[in-house]
Amino acid sequence: MKYIMFEDFSGAPVPVIFPKRIDFGEMREQIPYTKVLSAGYVHFNGSAFACHGDSKSLAVQARPEDAAIIAAKLTNPDL
Repeated sequence: MKYIMFEDFSGAPVPVIFPKRIDFGEMREQIPYTKVLSAGYVHFNGSAFACHGDSKSLAVQARPEDAAIIAAKLTNPDL
């Protein structure tokens, strides 16, 4: 799966996870948040998430903290 980490209007990170067949640019056009923090690929190995890679079209890459943010949002979407 791919993901883009946006900054919402309050400054909090918001991950959007989507299938590999959708381009980063196509997904970016659908989301109203103005700032992209990072983007790449996310995998779940059965016990933890891992993020890697980048989006050349968005000129950002995966960050070390992205996996923890995605895990926290999936555990508690109200964060």
